[in-house]
Amino acid sequence: MSHETHATHGAPSAPAHPDHSLDSFGDAAASATRVTPGNALRPEDIALAKDVPSEEIAQYALRLGDDSLILAQRLSHWISRAPELEEDVALGNIALDVLGHARSFLSYAGHAWGKTEDDLAYWREEEEFRSAWLFEQPNGDFAVTIARQLVVSAYQYLLYARLLGSTDATLAAIAAKALKEVDYHRDHAIQWTLRLGDGTEESHRRMQDALELVWPYVGELFQDDALIDAVGAAGVRPSGLREEFDAGIAPVLEEATLTLPAVPAASGGGRRGEHTEHLGYILAEMQVLARKHPGATW
Repeated sequence: MSHETHATHGAPSAPAHPDHSLDSFGDAAASATRVTPGNALRPEDIALAKDVPSEEIAQYALRLGDDSLILAQRLSHWISRAPELEEDVALGNIALDVLGHARSFLSYAGHAWGKTEDDLAYWREEEEFRSAWLFEQPNGDFAVTIARQLVVSAYQYLLYARLLGSTDATLAAIAAKALKEVDYHRDHAIQWTLRLGDGTEESHRRMQDALELVWPYVGELFQDDALIDAVGAAGVRPSGLREEFDAGIAPVLEEATLTLPAVPAASGGGRRGEHTEHLGYILAEMQVLARKHPGATW
């Protein structure tokens, strides 16, 4: 699951009381979208660290890692299939970014249980994954993927910005690195939303239809549960992000001449290990090589 390439984007603001315990692993210019000089916080650094997360923090890191892992798998399908060559590269790089986020979160979670990132990615069953339903939905056409990216990047940007202030130093360090990359993901999704929504009659129709397909799965991202209560200040309360999310999405849709969908919310359940039929197919493809040839290296 390794990855190490990409581009630097705007630096986030620092938390009110920054924790410097992981400074040796990162710098202000670190980004998964470019090769760093060797001091960026890596999944390998996390796995070798002495600090072991509590069960609750490990479970919290697991759900964030699963979100990114499943999204990376979905986005990778666009390589060689995007509408233009530049988008092959862009979506491939975004997939690598979120795979990097997944590696970091899963490495940290696994550190609590004596498991590696690969153990968690390849050797869990469907009901053991904690990703939200939005991430496992089919790519659909290009407009559907952009609509999903608009929602996901807006949500993750707010999430990681708040996570900078986590009382858990490792979660804060992962968020600091991820935030720079998600800032680019968000800009990419916004630009395509504007281009498609305010483009031709056909592109407008497809983008509006895409929003209608994606929107039922938005609510689950902002649901609190017992785990959120348990992690406390180490995590981020999702419900506290919704107002700012809506305020950020509304002007984008307005400029794109798109309408906010009025559709029933999906029931959700991914955080409890209850998934749609789509996740099983994703995992079958993602896990087949590791399970066919256990322990293989290359």
